[in-house]
Amino acid sequence: MSRLARTAGLTDVQQEILSTVRNFVDKEIIPVATGLEHRDEYPTDIVEGLKELGLFGLMIPEEYGGLGESLLTYALCVEEIARGWMSVSGIINTHFIVAYMLKQHGTQEQKDTFLPRMALGEVRGAFSMSEPALGSDVSAISSKGVREGDEYVLDGQKMWLTNGGSSTLVAVLCRSDEGHPEGTAPHKSMTTFLVEKEAGFGEVRPGLTIPGKIDKMGYKGVDTTELIMDGLRIPANRVLGGTTGRGFYQMMDGVEVGRVNVAARGCGVAQRAFELGVSYAQQRETFGKPIAQHQAIQFKLAEMGTKVEAAHAMMVNAARKKDSGERNDLEAGMAKYLASEYCKEVVEDAFRIHGGYGFSKEYEIERLYREAPMLLIGEGTAEIQKMIIGRRLLEEYRLEG
Repeated sequence: MSRLARTAGLTDVQQEILSTVRNFVDKEIIPVATGLEHRDEYPTDIVEGLKELGLFGLMIPEEYGGLGESLLTYALCVEEIARGWMSVSGIINTHFIVAYMLKQHGTQEQKDTFLPRMALGEVRGAFSMSEPALGSDVSAISSKGVREGDEYVLDGQKMWLTNGGSSTLVAVLCRSDEGHPEGTAPHKSMTTFLVEKEAGFGEVRPGLTIPGKIDKMGYKGVDTTELIMDGLRIPANRVLGGTTGRGFYQMMDGVEVGRVNVAARGCGVAQRAFELGVSYAQQRETFGKPIAQHQAIQFKLAEMGTKVEAAHAMMVNAARKKDSGERNDLEAGMAKYLASEYCKEVVEDAFRIHGGYGFSKEYEIERLYREAPMLLIGEGTAEIQKMIIGRRLLEEYRLEG
């Protein structure tokens, strides 16, 4: 274990889980990640290994076959996995958010139906808020769910689904005006629908099409897709929680823990970039000595190490706050914002330390350089985080009178 990014106060069980995950990352992910990434190949063997470790059920309660672990344990596992390859952490994160939403908001029947199979990784989750025209403006969602007897008919186009092809259960946010009079606030007329489907691309069930993978600059391997609903029929018992109009709150609760996850990913990628930079600096020689002995490089390493440590501390704090049952949107927003910005800066400094070799696909830092920007926009852009942080600070420090 490195000196940086240690977490005080972990139990023996937490330390054992993290040690197991780190060993798996070092042996099964890091050696193959760059090759898989360059081929944009889904990491099937890695995912099977994570299933065997029980990571798909890490936070699912024990009564449903999961490990019943805390958000902190989960975030620290994500940090380790992202250190190996960020795309793998994305495969787990979207699954976890759906499982978390089911655990927190699902009916008993929905929990009994899905959580045991999700814990085993047999049912794989994805969730869908965004649409082609709305970006961060969730209130402008135009996809609709209309009640017809014992079913809802869903129509609309969704965007940026991580696990869109490989998932078999998608939590989809749509507008549903049933029981909500004209003039109801947009966020109070949204519903989360639990959509079961076959894995794969094309028409995966009547009325539901997953067109194919979106080609991206980074974050490869994991499938990111669109989702098109055209007369998709869903049983009424697949409204999350059984009541319409609660979808916005359910999704925001899921995204709140998702932001801790993105912060953890930023921490993991930054740690790997630091490892690569500090290692290369001690091997590469210029002017008769290793570049690590040049003050300019030492300054970079000092800044990088400090950023790794600060981001990790904020991420851990945000996870612990959620685990304690407290509201953590301020801490999660701060952690996500800081970790993603610092990740980008640490990766760039490691890239600069590598000089011309950083531009070569033979070197791992080239992959990290393309992956880091996703964290600036995933689970809400940096600008959205700053809006959330600013509003919450004004709530906390409102002047009396």
